[in-house]
Amino acid sequence: MNMIKKLLGVLALTLTCSVAVAAEGGYQLDRAPDRINNMASLQNGAKLFVNYCLGCHSANSMRYNKLTELGLTDDDIKKNLLFTSDKIGDLMKIAMTRQDGAKWFGAAPPDLSVIARAKSTNLGPTGVDYVYTFLRTFYRDTTKKTGWDNAVFPSVGMPNVLWQLQGPVTHTHSHIHEVEQDGKTVWQRSSTIYDPLGYVETKTETLQNHRGGESARHTFQAENQAQTVAFDNNVADLANFLGWMAEPDQLFRKRLGVWVLLFLGLFLVVAWRLNAAYWKHVK
Repeated sequence: MNMIKKLLGVLALTLTCSVAVAAEGGYQLDRAPDRINNMASLQNGAKLFVNYCLGCHSANSMRYNKLTELGLTDDDIKKNLLFTSDKIGDLMKIAMTRQDGAKWFGAAPPDLSVIARAKSTNLGPTGVDYVYTFLRTFYRDTTKKTGWDNAVFPSVGMPNVLWQLQGPVTHTHSHIHEVEQDGKTVWQRSSTIYDPLGYVETKTETLQNHRGGESARHTFQAENQAQTVAFDNNVADLANFLGWMAEPDQLFRKRLGVWVLLFLGLFLVVAWRLNAAYWKHVK
């Protein structure tokens, strides 16, 4: 009984920590579309990764010929995904050194081989959710060195490499707080608005009958909604590919797990019947 209580306590602690990690940073992660079984999505994600990410971020645990598992042929990879000096069996390395990366961006861009697993939380948002939300929450900010900031990762050193796909976006960060006014406490909402060029405007308004609740909020307003829909779709494919790259054999693992459970279930039935047969004459 004590052991069961301990196990329940550990499970409760795990759930509590998972929720805390998911909420850390002040921005609720969006759930990414589940496209791990969609080969067209994975192929598009691989193309986006090579064209937009591989210039600064390596994937040292992945070889180009591994992409044949996504339905691509060697010729497809050579024509569309390989750089001039690369070979089909090479690792996805980059020419930029860590020293140059740290000099140009303030910190060396991380290797993205297993970033989707590194950003996952126990029983909470997945690393694919993190990447999906992170890439969709960049906004212009003229006060930053790169000219960009991010709602999920404030003061990130990475610029928005997908800005042409995303299109112009206005970002508003609002915060509700208490202030003293005419001898009494009132609630105010302060909003910082970043226009598509990154220039800032601040507004403050007094709230009537505010009863608490959400104190901070980020909103994004796109100028071209159709472009945003296409952009979100591409980001979902890219995040999906990073999730696959972090564990390319996950589909096989899941299929194998189903067969293992079926075998164990069958073995349980056989063992139960054998046990009944062996002990049926024992009073």
